Amino acid sequence: MPTLATILTDPATVWQPLSLAWYSGQPRQMDIASGTAVWFHNGKPPVPIRWVLIRDPAGKYDPVALLCTDPQQSPLHIATWFVQRWQLEVTFEESRRHLGVETQRQWSDKAIARTTPLLLGLFSWVTLIAHALYHPSSAPRQAAWYPKPLPTFSDALAWVRHTLWAAYPTFRISQDDPDMLKIPKSLFDTLVSTLSYAT
Repeated sequence: MPTLATILTDPATVWQPLSLAWYSGQPRQMDIASGTAVWFHNGKPPVPIRWVLIRDPAGKYDPVALLCTDPQQSPLHIATWFVQRWQLEVTFEESRRHLGVETQRQWSDKAIARTTPLLLGLFSWVTLIAHALYHPSSAPRQAAWYPKPLPTFSDALAWVRHTLWAAYPTFRISQDDPDMLKIPKSLFDTLVSTLSYAT
């Protein structure tokens, strides 16, 4: 059979319009073409697959080619699973970047096996606490080149750190009834806020 790139540009390809829950969570009209084939590689047994091509009629997103080793699955299910995997990938990326997943330095196999589940549990705990702390009026930090309507995990981690530090006497700049402040409170708050974002 022709390559998927050829099928994508072939005028004879039959496209089916479908409404998919896209990355934003909002339904989006996309065109889908699908079929079954056999995946063959020298030295390995052939594998039956279902291929799915997704294209955006508006041209905003690049076409996507998907392969599924269960040819009985519907193209809609395969496309939906593809979109859902984005949340998992973001979770793994944020866990690597901020919590050190995949950079453990233990000598014991048991310690290595325990660390990743514990760090993913920590990721979940931080996310739940940040969700409880979040209020629409408490907008996350913004960058000129990256406006954020919702907080990222970096923001969530900073909020949780800041809340924990404020709840316990982690930092002290003076006595409870000082005659003189060693650091102005506004500067101190800025420093603590900046430190809470440190990675």
